[in-house]
Amino acid sequence: MELTLSTRRADARRRVMRAATLAASAAATLVSAAPATAHPSAGLVPGSLLVSSSSYRTANVVPGQTLPVGCRPTSDFGGVTCATAAFDGTYPTVFNNAPIDPSFGITSPIFLDELAPDGSPLRRVEVPTRDMVTSFSSKSELALNFDASGHNLTFMGYAAPVDAIDVSNSNTPAVLDPSNPVPQSYYRVVADLNRAGGVTYTDTNAYSGNNGRAAILDDRTNNVYAAGNAGNGNSPEPDGVILGAGAQIFPAGYRALAPPTPFASFNVTQLNNPTQDPPDKIGKDTNFRGLRIYHDVVYMTKGSGGNGVDTVYFVDTTGKACPGTGVGVPQPGAPMPSDIPQTPSELANLQTEGVTPYNMCILRGFPTISQKSKSPTPPANTPFGLFFANPTTLYVADEGDGSTTFDPSTSLYTDAAAQTIAGLEKWVFDGTTWKLAYTLDRGLDLGQPYTISGYPTGTNAATGLPWAPATDGLRNLAGQVHRDGTVTVYAVTSTVSGSGDQGADPNQVVAITDNLVSHTLPGAERFRTVERARSGQVLRGVAIVPTGFAEHR
Repeated sequence: MELTLSTRRADARRRVMRAATLAASAAATLVSAAPATAHPSAGLVPGSLLVSSSSYRTANVVPGQTLPVGCRPTSDFGGVTCATAAFDGTYPTVFNNAPIDPSFGITSPIFLDELAPDGSPLRRVEVPTRDMVTSFSSKSELALNFDASGHNLTFMGYAAPVDAIDVSNSNTPAVLDPSNPVPQSYYRVVADLNRAGGVTYTDTNAYSGNNGRAAILDDRTNNVYAAGNAGNGNSPEPDGVILGAGAQIFPAGYRALAPPTPFASFNVTQLNNPTQDPPDKIGKDTNFRGLRIYHDVVYMTKGSGGNGVDTVYFVDTTGKACPGTGVGVPQPGAPMPSDIPQTPSELANLQTEGVTPYNMCILRGFPTISQKSKSPTPPANTPFGLFFANPTTLYVADEGDGSTTFDPSTSLYTDAAAQTIAGLEKWVFDGTTWKLAYTLDRGLDLGQPYTISGYPTGTNAATGLPWAPATDGLRNLAGQVHRDGTVTVYAVTSTVSGSGDQGADPNQVVAITDNLVSHTLPGAERFRTVERARSGQVLRGVAIVPTGFAEHR
């Protein structure tokens, strides 16, 4: 018997271990002549591309209504302020409400598109909205990750209804922040699609006030590792918000009423340079987005917000990788991380020290300057996705600085076009330090607007800028190493535009092939477009189907 939404959310024990298949959705939403299958993993082709996407469905937004929905202005808890909608639910003008309501977003369905490497569509599977949704304009969401064995695919969303407003900044049910202007509460949820076609949905109270971005299952322990951000209220934030930020761990089938459980934490004081790296807002220096596990080491990136260091991190489970410096490289044979239980004394200091002990390091060679630093100025560094081609070659997606400076005389987003490290960074390890070899951006046409059929042209009167988006950099990525010594990297683009919320822009999946041994910028390599989002569609995560997932057919 199918449970109703409200019952399923309330009864965590009945929900989290429910195995389901997406067979009906797969059969109903095939985008090619491929036959309907008994389960969604059947028929997946090794080496094919999976892209997570979402399509906007008109929400019930009425000009003049209070935003966020149910918001009540208060002077308590640091004060809650509300806004008033100026635009209805029509796409894309609905997202002109975002500058009015900083929490604005609309939930929408999740799709998994299978493509051939050249971008030819194979099929589309819709994740049932009764089980999970995403926030349409939250462009840091829906990363796709296979586990090390290649048997499980994981991604994150919300246990919320479709077409709901401001869910991505809502509280979670067991971690309530009275200063959050979004009063609703929704679990964040991880979907685990296994190679037999079963899906386990795991609710969590982590990331209250913000969003989970990525998750990876360790099938040896049944633990889910997740990256995200928390908090949407005023300081001081509740203890549960601090504990539920950044790096989270929980078993698949986790009971939703259990508290958030961090497995890693970083604090800029580890760098021992108070001038360059002054103390941070607790919980915001772990605003993680990219997530990768390579040779049993967990890597994360931070590339947004006004706190912390925007750079590449790893979790040190030995306590020896970066003692006293906050910078280092992983130690050989380091075990996978487990949770960090907080002692009574550590909980007592949570508001001033955050999650302790600090067990993360900045990967040596990557930037170490805090966003709060006055001198020197932090570098224009916005890392997102990670892909290790081998132990000494690391590709990092840089999404760009998000500047919408536009020159009508040249029809160019000038800041985006002038960037030097936005795109695909190639880092090489010399045995001691990681060094930036070069950045690939040829073919991305940074800052150059492009048109989409059915999408508005001309100027958005609400922003005074063109509707047409332009590529600003890259976000999630995946890679495949070939026998000839080359590697093909697929990535999802980030955009700038005159939209009220650039996360709602139709973006692209692009690919480039690089020679692994090159340490200087090749002249002939350039990106090609693999998939273009349609008007009302966004592309989010990308992964390559491994042999281990498809061999169950």
